[in-house]
Amino acid sequence: MKILITGVAGFIGAHCAHRLLSAGHEIVGIDNFNNYYSVQLKKDRINWIATQSGDLKLHSQDIGNKEQTLEIFSNFRPDYVIHLAAQAGVRYSIENPDAYLESNLKGFLNILEACRAFPVKHLIYASSSSVYGANQSTPYDIDDGVNHPLSLYAATKKANELMAHSYSHLYKIPCTGLRFFTVYGPWGRPDMSPFLFTDAIQSGKKLKLFNYGNHQRDFTYIDDIVESITRLLQHPPQTNPDWDAKKPAPSTSAAPWRILNIGGSQPIELLNYVALIERFMGKKAELELLPLQPGDVLATSAETKQLESLINFKPMVSIEKGLEHYTNWFKSYYL
Repeated sequence: MKILITGVAGFIGAHCAHRLLSAGHEIVGIDNFNNYYSVQLKKDRINWIATQSGDLKLHSQDIGNKEQTLEIFSNFRPDYVIHLAAQAGVRYSIENPDAYLESNLKGFLNILEACRAFPVKHLIYASSSSVYGANQSTPYDIDDGVNHPLSLYAATKKANELMAHSYSHLYKIPCTGLRFFTVYGPWGRPDMSPFLFTDAIQSGKKLKLFNYGNHQRDFTYIDDIVESITRLLQHPPQTNPDWDAKKPAPSTSAAPWRILNIGGSQPIELLNYVALIERFMGKKAELELLPLQPGDVLATSAETKQLESLINFKPMVSIEKGLEHYTNWFKSYYL
């Protein structure tokens, strides 16, 4: 298959490229290597792909540039697109809102326009569990309401789902939006809790836990994410003949469009999560327990029965095994 991956130097993008190149597919990757976090980590991911997987055709460009994005599509003519490029981070969106409009909205529009100009068999794009926002009914189901986001980041991801639906309806682009639940593993992002917690424990710094450590998070190991995406590629959504416009199901449509959760379905309190990292790092954490922060969600948990039914796969890596893999990689890379 000819597959284009945006955000290919990112955490999930690099793992997808590694897996798909290893399987013999032709991959073109796009990344702008911005400095939201370590550019060196992004370059090291690309080097890891090159040494482990094969020939990645890399474009160091920004999807916010419509002309360059269209040119890449025109030259490569991908069959499939995995769109993972975005400005990430809940708290960062409070401090730097403009970055989210440029990347998450304008950049995604350019990808949709490119898929319209050069039709693809399936566009898979990253949404987020953050879209569930103020909804506190767990586990989160894909047909739950998502109209009360608690951060601009979440609002842009909800907007992506709506934008994809409009293009799917107008131009019959098969689109699948994936609501990721706290992805972690080797080569993970340094702004995410697995790194922040592990680094604080290793270096003896105070580990800040908001909501006094009582948050619950549904962590998902990277291999489960990549396996799910790989299987989904050849399962593009079809129009739903049973979709009722008078009682519209939020996760499917009369257009070839759908939403799916991808989560480990093993929510864990952050205090217990820290205890596991302490065990694997062989060090105790110095905790600083703090109140709830603006934009934070109290608990996340994924209902994944629709995903499991579609691809005959359920995320299966336990939090214990996943953290053991992650901390072993952390030691090899950072220490």
